[in-house]
Amino acid sequence: MNLHSQISICCFKSIVSLLLLTAVSFTVNALSVTAKTDTIAHYNNLVSRYRYDKPDSASLYANIALGLAKRTGNKVGQAMMLNQLGMIDDNVGDFEASRKKYLLALGLYQQAGHTKGMAAENIRLGVVEMRKGQYDKATGYFLQALNISQHDGNLMGQMEAYITLGEATAGQKKYREALNYYSTAERLNNGLPFSNLSLNLFNDMAIACRETGRFKQAKAYLLKGIALSDIPKYQGLNITLTNTLASVYAKQGDKQTSINLQKGALAKARKINNYIRQIQTLTGLATTYGKTDSKNALYYWQQALQLSQSKNAYKEQVEELNAIADIYESQQKFKEAYQARNRQYRLADEFFYKKMSKQIVNLQNAYELNQSKARVQELRFANNKHILEQKVAYAIVFGVVMILIILAVYYYKTRQLNYLLNKTNTKLQEANTVKDKLFSVLGHDLRSPFISVINLLQIIDDDLEPQHRKEMMQRLEINSKSSLETLDSLLRWGQMQIKGIPVNQVVFETKPPVLRSVNFLAGVADTKGINIICSVPDDIKVLADSDHFEFIIRNLLSNAIKFSDQGATVSVSAVKNKGKVAFTVTDDGIGIAPEKLNGIFGFGNVSTRGTGNESGTGLGLLLCKEFAGINGGIIDVASKPGQGSAFTVTFNDAG
Repeated sequence: MNLHSQISICCFKSIVSLLLLTAVSFTVNALSVTAKTDTIAHYNNLVSRYRYDKPDSASLYANIALGLAKRTGNKVGQAMMLNQLGMIDDNVGDFEASRKKYLLALGLYQQAGHTKGMAAENIRLGVVEMRKGQYDKATGYFLQALNISQHDGNLMGQMEAYITLGEATAGQKKYREALNYYSTAERLNNGLPFSNLSLNLFNDMAIACRETGRFKQAKAYLLKGIALSDIPKYQGLNITLTNTLASVYAKQGDKQTSINLQKGALAKARKINNYIRQIQTLTGLATTYGKTDSKNALYYWQQALQLSQSKNAYKEQVEELNAIADIYESQQKFKEAYQARNRQYRLADEFFYKKMSKQIVNLQNAYELNQSKARVQELRFANNKHILEQKVAYAIVFGVVMILIILAVYYYKTRQLNYLLNKTNTKLQEANTVKDKLFSVLGHDLRSPFISVINLLQIIDDDLEPQHRKEMMQRLEINSKSSLETLDSLLRWGQMQIKGIPVNQVVFETKPPVLRSVNFLAGVADTKGINIICSVPDDIKVLADSDHFEFIIRNLLSNAIKFSDQGATVSVSAVKNKGKVAFTVTDDGIGIAPEKLNGIFGFGNVSTRGTGNESGTGLGLLLCKEFAGINGGIIDVASKPGQGSAFTVTFNDAG
């Protein structure tokens, strides 16, 4: 072997050695890279990156990661990928499919005790219901998410829950109420690191301000959000904020500024290849141009339609075809309008109505299967259940009956005891009142006249002038009659308390007892110079107890004289009316205060001294009311202070 051959062999060996070292190094690096990329977190980033513009690729990565999570028993990883698959379905408008995946993810998070994931899935489920227009259900999910985040102390989760609660409220056009939720979220945001939630909050608050006419505040939130989102990471939200700002200008009537902003947003959306933001901006531009510039509006609707077709976004295609057909109809291009409308109906029928029918059939089949299983289960345990129900029912009925009997006996005894106790208390109170009244009358009203009589008799014993003696005798007569009247009232009242009121009703002429009462009181009236006028007709007859009648008239006349001034007039009259006779005793004395009128016929009525310092028992009017009542009559009074009084007692006419 020559030198040249040896050199060649050495070079060959060196080259082989280098190649082997390179291969080993590449294998080691490849294994290292594979170890880093074959993780749930890596796949999650890939799915998030491709979810909007390449949903098929995103679905592929999500399913690979889901299989990996199942093989490794990673429930949180499975839930994470199901959540991603649900959001992919959400983006194409397949809300039922997304809802099922979110529910599966929620169940896995619950099994793993992952509270942040539970809160997030409740948010996603609420968003699905909100997009379907089920705002009550959506609010229920958002409140559940808020409760979980509050219990967990997750401020970011609480902020997201308040934002979505505001969105659900705004979806019902309750923008002022929505602003309350947004304000709470804003307070939380001020103490948290900046995130995409902050930008979503600014956009939502701007929309609510726009709809309530607060354009300046809306622009402030949007400009702040646009400035903070002007980095690659937040370009999608930057486009959304710009489009919302354009809508504010459009609502203010500045159409050109709105269009310029949207064109800038469209350029950004195309640059980052975000088809959802492109469709959002294209439809916004078409709406802004509207009927005033149907040519440009049609152009942008067609652009949006082409993009939706390329991404198989069927829901968006239906909406865009509907708008295109409307424009063609307004331009009277009926052929093109028909074609667009026909495509719209075909697409809706193929991808929505058929799908809906399939879902209904599946639900019906599932329902029938469940019903069948339920019937089998019911038949299997029917006998035992029936026996158990009977035993429980008998026990409940027996228990209820026993409780009712005990309660009934207890209630009856308690009611009887309460009745007896109340009756006894009433009697004791009445007896006590009677005692107090009796001692009051005996101690003052009856004692005072007798003392006056004794004093007058002592004076009469002295040597007096005839004229003076005559005056003393008149005063003695008055005091004696007063004492007699007091004693008579007291005896009648005592008899009424002990035996009740005896009644002897007869038909009699009323003029004679009235005149007797007038004559009986004439001396007292003369002393005060009072004129008593009797205008009772001779033919008046009533059915009543004559003693009671005379007592009532005499008592009313006595009171009229008692409370009349010197030289006054007291009258007694009678009027027939509809089978009744009304006797009225009128005076022009001092009258009765309004506060005393309501209780003047009651037992608590306190006697007032008359204009001549006359005393009384306060029993007279009480007896008058009792006597009138048991004779089928009524008694009433009309009086004003300083203008006199009119007492009227009514009896049954017997004439």
